[in-house]
Amino acid sequence: MTSPLPAARGLRAGVVGVTASLIGFLFLVEITSGILQGFYVPLIPDLVQHLGINDADFNWFEAAQLLLSAIVVPILAKLGDMVGHKRMLLLATVLTAGASWWLVAAGDFTSFLIAWALQGFYVVWLPLEIALIFDRGRRTGRAASQTRRAAGLLVVALEAGAIIGALASGVLFGALNENVALTLTIPAVAVTLVFFAILFGVPESTPQPGRSLDIVGFTMLTFGLLLITSGLTFLRINGPATWWVWLLIALGVLVFIPFGRYELRQKDPAIDLRVLRQPSMWPVQLTAGLIGISLLGAQAPLSTFAGTDPVNGYGLGLGSSSRSILIGVYLLSMIIGAVIFPIASRRASPRIALIGATVLVAVGYGLFLPFHQETWQVFTNMFIAGLGSGALVGALPAAAAAAAPIGQTGIAAGLTNTTKTIGGSFASAVFALVLFQGASTAVTATASSLSGYMTVWAICAGGAVVAAVLLFFVPKLAFADATVPLEEAPATTGAAGGTASERRAS
Repeated sequence: MTSPLPAARGLRAGVVGVTASLIGFLFLVEITSGILQGFYVPLIPDLVQHLGINDADFNWFEAAQLLLSAIVVPILAKLGDMVGHKRMLLLATVLTAGASWWLVAAGDFTSFLIAWALQGFYVVWLPLEIALIFDRGRRTGRAASQTRRAAGLLVVALEAGAIIGALASGVLFGALNENVALTLTIPAVAVTLVFFAILFGVPESTPQPGRSLDIVGFTMLTFGLLLITSGLTFLRINGPATWWVWLLIALGVLVFIPFGRYELRQKDPAIDLRVLRQPSMWPVQLTAGLIGISLLGAQAPLSTFAGTDPVNGYGLGLGSSSRSILIGVYLLSMIIGAVIFPIASRRASPRIALIGATVLVAVGYGLFLPFHQETWQVFTNMFIAGLGSGALVGALPAAAAAAAPIGQTGIAAGLTNTTKTIGGSFASAVFALVLFQGASTAVTATASSLSGYMTVWAICAGGAVVAAVLLFFVPKLAFADATVPLEEAPATTGAAGGTASERRAS
């Protein structure tokens, strides 16, 4: 066998070098994302006091940010496919930085709520980063495997940043004489600095010419998501007896009927439903929603369960420091899962590795049903669930990008975030109702509350089991690398052509 031509070797080395440099700068972006997600949590009681509000009012901040993220991620991801993912990454960073500095100056509930919601633009960072990495990897024919490895590293950065943020915020708050505004400048500075890392260190992707933004389609999508997510939020706050909450959710679901009919008639739709219904795509998107149940919805119930005094008949009675250790163990297991996933994908297949990750989530939460009395049992369960969750955080958008045709990697990766957010919003509403009703409708609050927690764990485990089953519908060779580099074989996009992995699988 003859050796590759020097020019080919040079091209391959150049591409690998650029990709390594790209991942390094994006690693900084995800550390910053993790800092944003971890920094504010220990400060919540102090923020409540600073704003002069009640503890329950803080739920509105989380709800507003989830609502905004569900709406803006598909739009910015699509614009990234059209005009360049770096441009949209910079725009999202500018908006996040502006909102972070607004939080420093905000001194009342309304302004803080708006700023907190706008800070949620950072959720589009990871899908855009996945699209950028996949775009660079296409030149080598190893885009899928390179993206999986990079996604694992980005999740490591994300969770490490969350740990750094959570540990640093309390220390800095004390060191700054418990000055809330001054403490909040730290994440604002971090986001501002990472803008320049993106500007000077991240190369632009190759946008597809001749694209157009489906304004009508995105308006309908936004309206439907707004109704559903706001309805779920009000369901959690107002309770199931509020009739108009169910009306909002029903109207949101109904919006997707005319939306689907309209999109199927468009040449360049907001969401290509023909691509979405391919066997390598729809199970991934549904899996993201089902995993969102445990990833976003179960953390608060687990924290309250761990803090409940065992004198009530259940709970661990852990103090704040011990609960922080529990969260740290969970985040550490997510890091390990993110690192192991690309190795498992290479030794088995990406499809089998995804199924294995969902099984770990199912086993972790399923073990809570018989084993929740001892602290070591809860730590073990969370560690197992964290291994699967950590793998899926980066693997799902990477898999969606690999299954998407050229020009749709951003929107495909972004939709995994949107479906995950919807799953988390649904779970948060249902879990809040289950725990509240369990504490108020039975003879003793203790037994009923425990049954409520058992329901939460069963739903999380059941959702992961359903996700594992759905992934069996994915073609065996899906998400695999292309057999030839992009320049050597024209890609066919759309419903008729499918992706390279699907053509090989057939």
